[in-house]
Amino acid sequence: MQKQLLMGNEAFAHAALKAGVRVAAGYPGTPSSEVIETIAAEHAAGRAQGIHVEWSTNEKAALELLAGAAYAGARTLFTCKQVGLNVASDALMSLNYVGIKGGTVLFVADDPGPISSQTEQDTRRFGAFAKVPVLDPATPDQGCEMIEAAYELSEAYRTPVIVRPTTRVCHASTFLEFPDVTIARDIPEEGFVRDSKWVIFPKRAFEAHGEINERLKQIVEDASTGALAVFNPIEGGGTTERGEVPQLGIVAGGVSTMYVREALRILAERCHAAGVDMPAYRFMQIGMPFPFPEHAAQDFAGGLDQIIVFEELDHVIEDALLAMCGKLHAGYEVLGKLNGYTRDRGENTVDDALERLAKYLGIEQVLGAASARPSGDDVSRETSVRVSDDSTVPLAYDGALPVRPPVLCAGCPHRGSFYAIKRALGKTPAVLCGDIGCYTLGNAMPLDAVDTCLCMGAGITMAQGFSVVEPQKKTVAFVGDSTFFASGLTGIVNAVYNQHDITVAVLDNATTAMTGSQPHPGTGVTLMGPKSQPVSIESVLKAVGFKCIVHANPFVFEESAAAAKEAIEFEGPSAIIYEGPCISLSKPGEPVSIDAGVCTGCKRCITEIGCPGIGFDASLRGPASGGRGQAFIDRSLCNGCGLCAQICPFDAILLPGQRPDGAEERGEGASHA
Repeated sequence: MQKQLLMGNEAFAHAALKAGVRVAAGYPGTPSSEVIETIAAEHAAGRAQGIHVEWSTNEKAALELLAGAAYAGARTLFTCKQVGLNVASDALMSLNYVGIKGGTVLFVADDPGPISSQTEQDTRRFGAFAKVPVLDPATPDQGCEMIEAAYELSEAYRTPVIVRPTTRVCHASTFLEFPDVTIARDIPEEGFVRDSKWVIFPKRAFEAHGEINERLKQIVEDASTGALAVFNPIEGGGTTERGEVPQLGIVAGGVSTMYVREALRILAERCHAAGVDMPAYRFMQIGMPFPFPEHAAQDFAGGLDQIIVFEELDHVIEDALLAMCGKLHAGYEVLGKLNGYTRDRGENTVDDALERLAKYLGIEQVLGAASARPSGDDVSRETSVRVSDDSTVPLAYDGALPVRPPVLCAGCPHRGSFYAIKRALGKTPAVLCGDIGCYTLGNAMPLDAVDTCLCMGAGITMAQGFSVVEPQKKTVAFVGDSTFFASGLTGIVNAVYNQHDITVAVLDNATTAMTGSQPHPGTGVTLMGPKSQPVSIESVLKAVGFKCIVHANPFVFEESAAAAKEAIEFEGPSAIIYEGPCISLSKPGEPVSIDAGVCTGCKRCITEIGCPGIGFDASLRGPASGGRGQAFIDRSLCNGCGLCAQICPFDAILLPGQRPDGAEERGEGASHA
């Protein structure tokens, strides 16, 4: 065994391997993706033996595959982000009624912010809805402990168990020790045993519902006084050293536990520096938000007048404490999201917790007091660095940060696809339906090519709705190659079956780009090593009945626009397959350059396609631009795709190897390093 510095998700993968997981499957989605990738890397290196790992076509397919393995007694691991659980929910709701045999852990990563998601969905609510236990880690270390405990809990009660870290826990780093080699647990010798309980008829479902309710009661006891109580610790007992009995309580869940601990540490230091007594309080972490550890929480709340709750995202713990207060006719007041005492959305932070706790504890004055000068090990907390005997450079920056909206990468094939379709449409009335992925950024100016975006695969079916109620408009649906397989096929079939007049633009960049370039059925690459036969998007479209299917290279404008025009003018379901690799898959070429003698400074290269590899310098001068300034190429970003050269009306952008007329007299084309 060796200690390694690991990202939280990497550590969680190792914890699952250590627990003997035999089958792991999921669908990529930030902030969860690295778990499956780490397991695949360990398997490829020969360090994770006996395991099957895969990226499934979507989350529903992944969970259903794992259900079969779990029925045979294998330990299984499912991974997705919070919105991915929506896709898998049909399988999950029934799986909990049927039950499992081998431990089944659902690793579902929530994304407060949201940082890279379309919603701030709280998986703890979903756990309660599905009546599935939920564990909510505060740190990667605790998350690893919870994963191992989750397998034991799952098998003890024959229930799926959700482990719900959030983005900051998934992407934090920690030193942890794991075995050099792991071996998946063997399935029991009898394997899958036929039994009527595996078939979810109404009578069996009714019986199972009662079993679920009973086991949740038992898990509540386990979470309060049994093996799971370690995840719901209480700090601060009856009487303090000063003889005070705490009347104030603080409760936190998930990563907010660490924010609150740090804020309390800072407040204690500042109270000490200011000569102020730190008020007495009692603290509790809720590491199992569902089922709520009510008996432990009763012990915590005894004698308290007020309890403040810090959690992300919804008021789950707050609701549980309010319900417990009513049930017990207790006298404590609960402060939190519902009454404005803590943030009602987004991420919590140490700074925010510091201010709210100072107010709650009645020591706001210490926030304005000058902190004692740090010494010894605390010197690193200084907010400036001395560079000479008489000067310091502050490390903090108080100014407004520059606005930097997300954009498609320089050289992204999607840019050409969007531009070609917009040009092919011209002034024709149209609705452009987007989807989830990098190409959602097609909505940004100057492309302005996405009118709607709901959820994965919805662009195809939404376009059909628009075509029904506004037949005078052309409807175009954009979908990525990975999303085409993940959740687009149902809409594709519906378009043919009901003969909706829509055009589907498949943006095939040969990867799942947004979540880290994972493979998918269209690539033929699998995590287990052997390359399978890639599933042809064109063949699928033909098989279901698409009569008009055209191909185009999105980096060739005239070809792309002509393909778009042909497909859009076709009456009935049609498809354009734009095939161009993601820049992460291809070696960058030589950048283009600007012919300074020809550039007029019209900015069309910028205002038409919005490539971040093109900038504008108002100080540049040239015979054609006069004092207007000129465009320049950022050589660190440009990969030489050449789309901008096809857009420039004055041929001022030169492809690699192309030289301007009279280059010897004027020097090379303008560019910026």
